[in-house]
Amino acid sequence: MSPNFLNGITLLLVYQLVGEVSTRLLNWPVPGPVLGMLLLFITLLLSDGLASVVEPASSALLSHLSLLFVPAGVGVMVHVGRIGSAWLPISMALIFGTLITMAVTAWVMVGMQRLLGRKSTHDA
Repeated sequence: MSPNFLNGITLLLVYQLVGEVSTRLLNWPVPGPVLGMLLLFITLLLSDGLASVVEPASSALLSHLSLLFVPAGVGVMVHVGRIGSAWLPISMALIFGTLITMAVTAWVMVGMQRLLGRKSTHDA
């Protein structure tokens, strides 16, 4: 392992830890890694050289992204009884969440096209 990879993975884990500690101390209903990712994003926007430190580790993690879904799949199998007893609320949340996400995405896309002065391909 190269020192660049170790520096990058250490930095990613530090941001995750900062996010986790912050959400627990402030009692926020946000997952710690999400807050850590937001803080890392803001830091990357504000600093010039940090992206080159994080890039080797993030590229390595992204190349093995499919493996990161294994714990989630195991968690689903462990709690299959709970999921089975609450299938209707879970299904409704998934369906409505997907529909809301699609609508918001379309709304943002139309807004960005107007902002950038571009027409959609369907306006011909």
